[in-house]
Amino acid sequence: MDLGAITKYSALHAKPNGLILQYGTAGFRTKAEHLDHVMFRMGLLAVLRSKQTKSTIGVMVTASHNPEEDNGVKLVDPLGEMLAPSWEEHATCLANAEEQDMQRVLIDISEKEAVNLQQDAFVVIGRDTRPSSEKLSQSVIDGVTVLGGQFHDYGLLTTPQLHYMVYCRNTGGRYGKATIEGYYQKLSKAFVELTKQASCSGDEYRSLKVDCANGIGALKLREMEHYFSQGLSVQLFNDGSKGKLNHLCGADFVKSHQKPPQGMEIKSNERCCSFDGDADRIVYYYHDTDGHFHLIDGDKIATLISSFLKELLVEIGESLNIGVVQTAYANGSSTRYLEEVMKVPVYCTKTGVKHLHHKAQEFDIGVYFEANGHGTALFSTAVEMKIKQSAQQLEDKKRKAAKMLENIIDLFNQAAGDAISDMLVIEAILALKGLTVQQWDALYTDLPNRQLKVQVADRRVISTTNAERQAVTPPGLQEAINDLVKKYKLSRAFVRPSGTEDVVRVYAEADSQESADHLAHEVSLAVFQLAGGIGERPQPGYKAAETTHNINNAFGPGTADEHTVPKQCCDGSRSFAKETRALKMRSAVASHRKLIMIN
Repeated sequence: MDLGAITKYSALHAKPNGLILQYGTAGFRTKAEHLDHVMFRMGLLAVLRSKQTKSTIGVMVTASHNPEEDNGVKLVDPLGEMLAPSWEEHATCLANAEEQDMQRVLIDISEKEAVNLQQDAFVVIGRDTRPSSEKLSQSVIDGVTVLGGQFHDYGLLTTPQLHYMVYCRNTGGRYGKATIEGYYQKLSKAFVELTKQASCSGDEYRSLKVDCANGIGALKLREMEHYFSQGLSVQLFNDGSKGKLNHLCGADFVKSHQKPPQGMEIKSNERCCSFDGDADRIVYYYHDTDGHFHLIDGDKIATLISSFLKELLVEIGESLNIGVVQTAYANGSSTRYLEEVMKVPVYCTKTGVKHLHHKAQEFDIGVYFEANGHGTALFSTAVEMKIKQSAQQLEDKKRKAAKMLENIIDLFNQAAGDAISDMLVIEAILALKGLTVQQWDALYTDLPNRQLKVQVADRRVISTTNAERQAVTPPGLQEAINDLVKKYKLSRAFVRPSGTEDVVRVYAEADSQESADHLAHEVSLAVFQLAGGIGERPQPGYKAAETTHNINNAFGPGTADEHTVPKQCCDGSRSFAKETRALKMRSAVASHRKLIMIN
């Protein structure tokens, strides 16, 4: 390690005074002008990690769904996974070290992790389309080269494509070819083979409008579309030709604002989807014949995928361990539908893709999606081998089902959640099952929910257990939440500290939007009182009297108070169907209520 050269180069990428950053699930993210030193240092760290693991390590320059003026960086571990937690700590320590401490921190990391500094190192780099990304990517390269590492700069890539490249390189090509052409060909071949077997016909199933968030997804989808065009026609919007990255468009905008992106005209019952800025999230949506907006988020994507996989396993007679992994933010209706109707076990983890991915690896087949649309399916090596054998040895319908499963395994990007891969999986399943977007949406009806945040003096006073669904501290908070939840039907609520700021996030759901809003507000007050709230006390986000008055005027007296649903669903699909019908009866009420909500 040439410490003199490192010090010299580091001075060219000097750290701003007083800037402290934390490496989290999304790596580092902040304003682009503050990141030059971080990029250089992550190049150094990637070399150390590569030497330690004797593997290719990835560095992705992106800020995903953040505004265009932001940027960020995250490291990708050998099998395309998120960086190991112990190395997240090293990343934070290295990024925040003052110039005079840089050498000591690098030596400490090397000694603590027993890094053989004579070992070769190889780093692959990708970047999104932000104006700042090319320059920041060069800062990463400076860090890699000054420590003697070799590198390959892929240039513009989606985040999942870089994860794919790392996985391919570290499996000797077994997973796929580590080129953009290899990625396009692997996914497209599997998609075309699957859709050839679809019995339905007509463009209604084979045409899709895609909002690309003015990001890298547009560029890569346009490069790829001719590979799969015989199975799907895509029409791209917010393709980067005009408009700012993630501004009034993209998966995060559509999910949080519950409305279509700017720049996309939608006809009734037309199937549409949105990527986020680096194309690792996807959500679907449509307008019904009455013009109401319907969002199909990660919960319903996971439901569609897992139920299809289970059907194929039943068809070929394989009894494999399949599980769906969710976070506490997953809608309660999705969990009940999977467990009671589809008989698929559901597991809950802490928020953050790395937690879901790790849990999903415990199953023969693990499907995970966050509600925001980030997710994928993982297949164990033993399952992949068994399915390949079945596709060769079985006959008739069983062989056809095994062949479908073999292709769908190839269609998933198992390294990371991937909007392009997930889009093709969803389109293939809809075509094979002959489902319209409305029929998919009608599998179950989401319970109304509300998310709020409460400003506190110190978020660390909140600690949680049971996958963040129960508060351990401060004393009395969980008991207060339990008492509040008892007041409402089909309700639940939880609180968790933000990972980045001194706020506590509150989630509540119940049988009606009004109840969910009331519950969220009451839990917010409990947090404010018991967890050191600061500033103004939480205020209701609606006017209850006005809401009831307007709903009753629009739909008839008493509408706001009717349509209760059973508290328990004990008899599988029949009780779940009752609940779903009751919730659908309220959908018009909820839609009207949204019009008079106060932000």
